[in-house]
Amino acid sequence: MSRTTVTAAVVNAMLRPSFKGRKRPLETWQRTVAAVEKSTGWSTAGDEEFVAEMGFHLQCLAEESLTPLGWQSGIEDAKARLQNRLRIRQRLLEHPEIAEEKIVNPVFVVGLPRTATTLAHKILAASDAHRGPLMWEMMHTDIPQHRAEADKTIRSLESGTRMMVKFSPSWEVIHPMRVHSPEESMLVLPHGRFHLFLRGALPKYRQWLDERDCTADYRYLKRALQVLQYQREPKRWMLKYPAHLNELDVIRKVFPDATFVWTHRDPTTVMGSVCSLMETSWSLYQRRLDFETIGKVALSLLVESIEMGRAARLKLPVESIVDVPYHRLSSDPVNEVPKLYKSIDAEWTDKDAGNLENVLARPQSDRRHEYSLSRYGLSIQGVEDAFGDYTRMCGALNTR
Repeated sequence: MSRTTVTAAVVNAMLRPSFKGRKRPLETWQRTVAAVEKSTGWSTAGDEEFVAEMGFHLQCLAEESLTPLGWQSGIEDAKARLQNRLRIRQRLLEHPEIAEEKIVNPVFVVGLPRTATTLAHKILAASDAHRGPLMWEMMHTDIPQHRAEADKTIRSLESGTRMMVKFSPSWEVIHPMRVHSPEESMLVLPHGRFHLFLRGALPKYRQWLDERDCTADYRYLKRALQVLQYQREPKRWMLKYPAHLNELDVIRKVFPDATFVWTHRDPTTVMGSVCSLMETSWSLYQRRLDFETIGKVALSLLVESIEMGRAARLKLPVESIVDVPYHRLSSDPVNEVPKLYKSIDAEWTDKDAGNLENVLARPQSDRRHEYSLSRYGLSIQGVEDAFGDYTRMCGALNTR
């Protein structure tokens, strides 16, 4: 399966003149920040910490063996996140009452990647009583807009997702991106391990993440939800991002009534798929891929997530965690989905039952990207040893 296309190679050649900005990442970022302030008319005063932290991330990214497209994508992503942050802050200044919006009983879908977190999220977000933030809403968070203005924003974002598929057709297989579909919270959260999955090992950035209190990031996520809820019918939020698993305690601090839907699947069946996803993404960013590095980074990140999630759940109310076995949900959704709704105290209606078939519809090609563990220097025994008794726990849950 091809990872990148001739289009990506051509764009890399076109971007080479601007690639020198990678040698002075902070200077390049400062110019970008100034350009955002000028184009929007919004000052970054008061957001100095965010600007500095994003600059640090770009410094770490610049130390990787990047392609011109990789560097340009990193800068553009940081720019878009800054613009969105300033937009959210501006709406709060214009409408202080937004801060009074109540985010009630949100549900966070967590679990290792490739464990049906997306399926569970779609199923939960499909209810008329629920709401999953759409991709375009998280990338351009705003109060209700005029239809023409919203359509312009959506068309621009759709163009970007189409271009990503032109660069790497594998994305349409691994994780189809639709601007009108519910998507992951990482599109709002400024920092997280998603940067490692998507861009590179970033060892200094990872160490910084490990030592960092991310409470402010989740308070920012709450602000974004308040903006999206303002002047709209309040519904129960359904959120999803596998690495929420690392921050269960922080999430309950910011969202005290949050419920976690935790999907479980044997990690030995997950690792090859996760490594393939990372290979696809890194191939756009990195000039030289090291498959064994991908394997080591992927394994350590996933083991860390499970360990942090299991440690945190010991301190949380038992009723705040709903365990969902992957194989039971996938093989018998007609019976398992109503149980899932009941577990989170949600009503399962005849309309939800009627819509289930459409929600479950997925491309039949979504496994073509899986590769053997050996491609990434891993083995089944090595993965089992790394996860310890979690593998046995998954087996018990899925066969109970």
